[in-house]
Amino acid sequence: MENNQSILPKPSRWLRLQYKKWFLILKNGISEENPIIVSVLGICSALAVTNRVENAIVMGIGVTFVIMASSMMVSMMRNLIPSKVRMVAFMVIISMFTIVVQMFLQAFLPVVAANLGAYTGLIITNCIVMGRAEAFAIKNPVKYTIIDGFANGMGYTLVLIAIAAVREPLAFGTFLGMSIPGFDNWINWNVMALAPGGFFVLTLLAWLVRTLTKKYEEA
Repeated sequence: MENNQSILPKPSRWLRLQYKKWFLILKNGISEENPIIVSVLGICSALAVTNRVENAIVMGIGVTFVIMASSMMVSMMRNLIPSKVRMVAFMVIISMFTIVVQMFLQAFLPVVAANLGAYTGLIITNCIVMGRAEAFAIKNPVKYTIIDGFANGMGYTLVLIAIAAVREPLAFGTFLGMSIPGFDNWINWNVMALAPGGFFVLTLLAWLVRTLTKKYEEA
């Protein structure tokens, strides 16, 4: 048995370094540099679409797709985009993939598309998408950019779901549109269906995460 184990090929140093870098990128996007909790980006959509868990999931997946696809294209074209017009180029690329998401939702999930309203189209102006294109995609190869886009998209999505998981039961007595046992006589908290309720939950979540991770801004 020992002889068989000794002849097994060991992963190369290059491959170990790749795995380490991919892991660090994932960790930063999801937790260490979470776009909402830490970087405080994408707050408007986090308040607007998290009154129901279903809306939060769909919005999160849509934003994740746009971040990954647009960042990948920016990375592929990073040596071709003139620095003076890079912001315009980013907007064109991001808007193209945002329209894809918008058309997909209207075709296959019309009810969710109606619930999300204009916020699907406003993915174009989401600071997270533009921020990853400017801060990471334009400077790194595709193999890292895809991981970065996925990590930041998942970090955004998880926060949205966490907020919606609190707001929907309190606002409507449901979860994913289904009645929750024991909530039959629940008096709905109407404020939780509105943006102020989302802001309150987001603030508590940010405070809790930063307290547990001891991640604070330095004076």
